[in-house]
Amino acid sequence: MNPIQIENQREGARDWQLTRMRLDGSGFRSPVIEGYCSRQSVKAGETLDFYVSAAPVSKYKLEIFRTGYYGGKGARKVAEYGPLEAKTQKVPGIGEMRLRECEWEVSHTITVPKDWLSGVYLGRLTTLPESADLPYWQSYVVFIVTDDRPADVLLQCSDNTWQAYNKWPDNYSLYTDPKGNQGPWPKVSFDRPYANYAQIYTNPQSVGSGEWLCFEFPLAYWLEEQGYDVTYCSNADMIDPARGVKCKAFISSGHDEYWDIRQYESVTTMRDSGVNLLFLSGNSVCWVTPFSENGQGKPLRRIFRGGPYGGDYKYAVDRERDHGPYPHRGPDEGYLMGVRNIDPVNGGGDWTCQKPEHWIFEGTGMKKGESIPGLIGWEYHGDPPADLRGLEIVAAGTAWQGGRNPQQWQAVIYDGPKNNFVFNASTIWWPQALSKPPGHMPVWSHYSRPHGVDKRVQRITSNLLRRALK
Repeated sequence: MNPIQIENQREGARDWQLTRMRLDGSGFRSPVIEGYCSRQSVKAGETLDFYVSAAPVSKYKLEIFRTGYYGGKGARKVAEYGPLEAKTQKVPGIGEMRLRECEWEVSHTITVPKDWLSGVYLGRLTTLPESADLPYWQSYVVFIVTDDRPADVLLQCSDNTWQAYNKWPDNYSLYTDPKGNQGPWPKVSFDRPYANYAQIYTNPQSVGSGEWLCFEFPLAYWLEEQGYDVTYCSNADMIDPARGVKCKAFISSGHDEYWDIRQYESVTTMRDSGVNLLFLSGNSVCWVTPFSENGQGKPLRRIFRGGPYGGDYKYAVDRERDHGPYPHRGPDEGYLMGVRNIDPVNGGGDWTCQKPEHWIFEGTGMKKGESIPGLIGWEYHGDPPADLRGLEIVAAGTAWQGGRNPQQWQAVIYDGPKNNFVFNASTIWWPQALSKPPGHMPVWSHYSRPHGVDKRVQRITSNLLRRALK
């Protein structure tokens, strides 16, 4: 048995979700109890600091859960700490480039135990009221435990994108600068709590967890249910290819929009080394997002929108014209992903089979022109480069922006240089057709929605992984 199979034989938690959440008037933050972690990812044996604020001052407990399958429960409780003391910590002022970066005092520190398997971990903060007749309040913190072992599958979390859209404390993200929502002017920091996700829908039960429960957890839940040997990493872990080349398959999941150029170079190296790439995501590799250090000199804690990927592709040129100038321009992402970010990039539609004879459709029974309703959205890819070796368009169709403006999208597969392949599903919503775990709230956008678990998507994904892991 592999480590994931062994881990999922352990008893899952009946109670790990948020029950009582309280947002302030902005609808973004939860000042009654909120926090963040000192690192996006951490390895077993390393220390991790938790920064927690409560208003009013309160005792609290910190419960830590590893998310996974666990017989359908979705998480396992690995630790509990408390009662701990939470003071009311200062909301930072507005810094250069509209930066809001906390400098809170450490509330609790742990050394990650050796037996904590790689995964996405949620810390549930719960206030401890002075008497039983007073309410308790909750929110999450989130962190990734990563490792260096040569697992079959490496699942990259899209946490740069979580942070890009994070509006904490009151509408401060890469999209809320007064000069416009596409320019290089603002900067955001990982040194702050994750606000209530509120881009295309609101999901208060996920407060503090970034976009993990919203878009990516269904994929991880399904991978672990099926017993795949999967390990996890953050975007920041991919600035060097050393981690990825130890694995047979790399997966980009959900909404994976923001990449440091070093990530692009690393994943290109992985492909050229024979790693199979699965982009089960949409709007991916869209913006060059340089990492920088925070105010205390800790690396990889700030990001900003440095410029578009795309090279001389028309979409990147148009973005420069309309929203630049930018200090960076990334290469044409189509030569990595097989397809590009296009305009309009947001909408919804059906995922329609074009090559039923292709091996990815084996066992699905799909016929040419048959669709999986609502699976395209809310952002997608298209316009594949014509000169990629072995490129095949396996699915294609029309997405509708606002239910009115049509755009053509394509899902593709092409040959890597060492008998490997690159697949691009071309939709953020692919994971939602794999499973519906506890803690996940299905979404809709642009007059369209995925219909939930679909056996055809499960089989396509199984076919891809069977070929990737042989």
